[in-house]
Amino acid sequence: MTEEALYLNRELSWLEFNQRVLDEAADPSVPALERLKFLAITASNLDEFFMVRVGGLRLLTGEGRTTLDPSGLTPKQQLAAIHQRVHQMVAEQERLLLEELEPLLAAGGIHRAVAGDLYGEQWQYLSQVFDEEIGRIVTPAAVQDAARFPLVANLGLHMAIRLRPRADDPKKRARYAVIPLGGSLQRFVALPGEGTRRYVLLEEVVRIFAERLFPGERVAEAVVFRVTRNAGMNVDEDGASDLLAEMEGVLDARTFSECIRLEMETQATKTMAEFLRRALRVGSEEVYATRAPVSLGDYMALAGIEADESLRYAGMPPQASPSVDSSLPMFQQIAKADILLCHPYESFEPVERFVREAASDPDVLAIKQVLYRTSRDSPIVEALRQAAASGKYVTVLVEVKARFDEARNIDWARRLEMDGVQVIYGVKGLKTHAKICMVVRREPRGIVRYMHFGTGNYNERTAKLYSDISLFTCNEDFGADSSAFLNAVAGYSTPQAFRRLAVSPIGLREKLIELIEAETERRRQGQKARIDAKMNSLADTDVIDALYRASQAGVKIRLNVRGICCLRPGVKGLSENIQVVSIVDRFLEHARILVFHHGGDARVFISSADWMPRNLRRRVELLVPVEDPGCRRKLIGILDTCLQGTCKARRLLPDGGHERLVAGEKPVRAQWALYEMVTKALASGRRSRRNVFEPHRPERRQSKG
Repeated sequence: MTEEALYLNRELSWLEFNQRVLDEAADPSVPALERLKFLAITASNLDEFFMVRVGGLRLLTGEGRTTLDPSGLTPKQQLAAIHQRVHQMVAEQERLLLEELEPLLAAGGIHRAVAGDLYGEQWQYLSQVFDEEIGRIVTPAAVQDAARFPLVANLGLHMAIRLRPRADDPKKRARYAVIPLGGSLQRFVALPGEGTRRYVLLEEVVRIFAERLFPGERVAEAVVFRVTRNAGMNVDEDGASDLLAEMEGVLDARTFSECIRLEMETQATKTMAEFLRRALRVGSEEVYATRAPVSLGDYMALAGIEADESLRYAGMPPQASPSVDSSLPMFQQIAKADILLCHPYESFEPVERFVREAASDPDVLAIKQVLYRTSRDSPIVEALRQAAASGKYVTVLVEVKARFDEARNIDWARRLEMDGVQVIYGVKGLKTHAKICMVVRREPRGIVRYMHFGTGNYNERTAKLYSDISLFTCNEDFGADSSAFLNAVAGYSTPQAFRRLAVSPIGLREKLIELIEAETERRRQGQKARIDAKMNSLADTDVIDALYRASQAGVKIRLNVRGICCLRPGVKGLSENIQVVSIVDRFLEHARILVFHHGGDARVFISSADWMPRNLRRRVELLVPVEDPGCRRKLIGILDTCLQGTCKARRLLPDGGHERLVAGEKPVRAQWALYEMVTKALASGRRSRRNVFEPHRPERRQSKG
């Protein structure tokens, strides 16, 4: 094989992941509103993909770059392949919504009405809504010509209006206007009536009554469109004296950046389509016309409405972990043994409680934490603010370069600073993606460091939607490493040799390759060797090459890769011992778990890092060994379940395509199996506690005097 043939293209691999999500929207066994949710996710995913990945490729082609990527494609060739694949995907999205999902939802009482469906009472209601609300909010902007087109917001919904020529204009020139439809306006306008949930899209209402915005004029055409702008610019950290101000400049620059995708309704006439294309300076391949409503990501809101239970998945609320006793302080429990949680099956609440108790505990001296993404009203951030207000030493690294969360993180950084928190804005030239919180506590045995390590963000909302791992420990080696790590990212200190942790970009990648090569060498010596791993993405060619060498030596390798995978599995003489599966189900697979057989004494890790060049070379990440025997067994069981899943699992083929696994006689739906595992463990723990007699003890009363 040629060197280029060794690797799949990163961008096309990501698009195949998005196709797997779209496959869930097409799966008739999935409830209708859940299918709609998957459809909305694919649209939102494409928005970010265009802003970042397509935007970056556009910058490279604009600079005339012809450098080949590992798969052997130039930036221009990648763009051509991307547009071809996405046009196919958009056509499938359109078909699914119009021909399958909307009829199913209508049968379930959720019906989208158009102008021809409306009767007298509904017309009167919408007329009133337009006059008293919509018409008072929206403002048309006149367009003199394509060269002086108004600035339209990135990903904002807009309506282009073409007015009929004036009667006194001998040249009969077309006149245009643009109406922004975003802001406080609701996309889905509910209609009055009982027995069904009928709604009209905002743009349909505006289209019906558009002439009220142009008194004395006739509207010839009204077309919805949306633009995607390039977000592939970054701050120049070497010249940044004020990183927050520089980041705000980058956010402003995105507002004015070039248009890299134009979406519009197919009903647009050739005149209107050409006008918009010239005005926004996009090529014909960058125009995406659709019969479906523009901006399908907005349908996530519709997917969340109250509806019949048959339209949704059965409930799977997070369970209390049998490893955590809600009646005892977290520090007391962690001191007894390490605790490992599997979210969202096990509740994220112990993580919140860990920080909350640290904030109020008088024996806690310091809290040090890395925040990459949080929720808008984060209880963890609130606890950190309270800790600082009570006089504790609180240090927080807020990664203000977290893509599309920059504005929120800048706001949190400033608020934390005002509360007396020592705030670090990340590491120069790198993104800090590690998930760590350390609490320093004074105890009778001395100063003790308690740690939380995770594979996901400190975000209580996504913790209910993403599958992730949490590890609590007060192991002294981990404490020493955590202090050294946090000192290194917060100050100018040179990272020291770590006892247990591995850190990128100064050793994590090398550690991974060392672990892979150790299995390779054992197999060459005739020993049993195996590598099992779970991650979001795999694209680093050095790591892939190490896996190829391991496969050639006979090491059995099972990989669970949710998204991008540039490794070609199952190629004779190269990777026939490598199996790659992907799971797409109701929860987003997000955990990174690694198990190396190591001669029967398995080495088990969790990590914040995917096996991507950006994670291993341009981000600060952590690889954390799991050493407690009970935690190791639990984590290996979780990984085995994910690797043995048949329902909702697809196998990666050598050409980059995927095939569904055959469920067999005993189908395994990994996410349901993990949830059942947690609920059974919880029930077993409750039964065992009922078998223990625990006396009530009198309260200790202080003596008077």
